[in-house]
Amino acid sequence: MLYQQLVAILLAALLLNLLLNLRTLRRAKSDVELPEPAPLISVLIPARDEEANIGTCLESLRRQDYPNFEILVLDDSSTDRTADIVASIAAEDPRVRLLRGRPLLPGWAGKPFACHQLARKARGSWLLFTDADTVHAPSVLRYVLGTAIGSRVAFISGFPYQQTTSIWQKITLPILFYFMLLYWMPLWWLQRSERALPSVAIGQFLFFSAQEYRSIGGHEAVKSRIVEDVWLAREMARHHYRQLTLDLSSLVSCQMYREFGSMWEGITRWLYMVASLSVFGLIVIMVVVTLLFLAPFLWLAHGLLLSEPAFSWQMLVGLQVVILLLARFLVGRRFSQPKSSVVLHPIGIGLLLLVGLYASFQHLTGAGVRWKGRVYDPESRIS
Repeated sequence: MLYQQLVAILLAALLLNLLLNLRTLRRAKSDVELPEPAPLISVLIPARDEEANIGTCLESLRRQDYPNFEILVLDDSSTDRTADIVASIAAEDPRVRLLRGRPLLPGWAGKPFACHQLARKARGSWLLFTDADTVHAPSVLRYVLGTAIGSRVAFISGFPYQQTTSIWQKITLPILFYFMLLYWMPLWWLQRSERALPSVAIGQFLFFSAQEYRSIGGHEAVKSRIVEDVWLAREMARHHYRQLTLDLSSLVSCQMYREFGSMWEGITRWLYMVASLSVFGLIVIMVVVTLLFLAPFLWLAHGLLLSEPAFSWQMLVGLQVVILLLARFLVGRRFSQPKSSVVLHPIGIGLLLLVGLYASFQHLTGAGVRWKGRVYDPESRIS
């Protein structure tokens, strides 16, 4: 009984944290007067085998209502038509430039190296690193620059709208991108703190003051990280630069995966990073996730189907389930996620735990993790 009481209290405290986060998490400002002349913004897109996405991404960026920007796309050794698509668009729009990526250097992970090359060619006083599978509203550059200037911050990231097509995406991606971060992380405190840990960033949208970005060493400071976004945020915080996390769901959307296999690879990449820091730490996280976010549903099913527990015990377990479903509902409503992701929450948690076990196995056996056709092994310094 004491165990169930403690779980209920902790879940209630985390629900309060979520409510504070949702209240703190604001949208980009639209009412800030921009300086004249408008500073140049460099939009930087690393692209590797993105022929299905890059055209739509560039068309959305070309429609920006901000008057002064350039778009640089680096083709990172693509084996498809990515470079041809970008070249055809660049031929008709001088704001778009195609860069050919150099061969990957030892000690670098693929995306940080691509972003490093892009940053060296960028001319803007503000840099937006974004992914090829994103789509941007026409006002995004104007709004985010206005927010950065109005809030006096050097770095902005945020939560885009995650497009989900398959049932597996619907039940897992909202947990990863919204639920885990907003339920667990105290964003309401981090927005007011200059502490380096913990730090939050979403790599689909990273907006920097170019001067401050270069002062921390840019992507070279995180060159071996296969999940570089959080480490960049940490470097900014370590140098005491103010940063802001926004709700970008009305301005930016992203469809990360088109099939189950690529989703499995992508989630494995994130959890492999944790395993590379500490396999024991990842196991502890999985145990905590099981006890807090999955076990209440299992206990409730066990009590209803296989035993006759005390009424007070049933009430505590039922309260835990209600708190979890309420939290999922609030997050889903804020970010327009499908209702099925709420109802199927236990299955989504179970799938993520399986990926965590797989990532741990890949690290312990030295098999490494595959991402975008490249394999990163435990010898890579990503810790």
